[in-house]
Amino acid sequence: MSLVAAAAIVDSLDKPTRLLAAQRSYPKDLAGKWELPGGKVEDGEDPESACRREIREELGVTATLDRLVLGPDGDWPIGRHTMRVWLATIDSEPQCGPDHEELRWCSARETAGLDWLPGDIPLAAKLASWMVEESNIA
Repeated sequence: MSLVAAAAIVDSLDKPTRLLAAQRSYPKDLAGKWELPGGKVEDGEDPESACRREIREELGVTATLDRLVLGPDGDWPIGRHTMRVWLATIDSEPQCGPDHEELRWCSARETAGLDWLPGDIPLAAKLASWMVEESNIA
């Protein structure tokens, strides 16, 4: 089983109000579904380094990784793979590359309403539950 490294990119680590979601452009059976940016960890590659590399390649930005977003068994099961996810921030506005049709900053309500990849649905629900409404920030 291969490992995928992904980032739950938020606008604030302390009181996140928005999450960056990425809409897949391929393959055909996954096109249009939403996911967190990231990708496969290469042989011999450290998962954190892989996550930073994938974010740089896919979005053209530098990610600062924070704590892990733990799944039911530590990592998240996604079909034939497992996914390790870090809460993260980025240094500038991301650019949509060829892997994605669209990037969208989403509130908790918007996050819950997206058509996520099947394996990402419980993860998206967990992330939405952590987010606060902007009107609730003191």
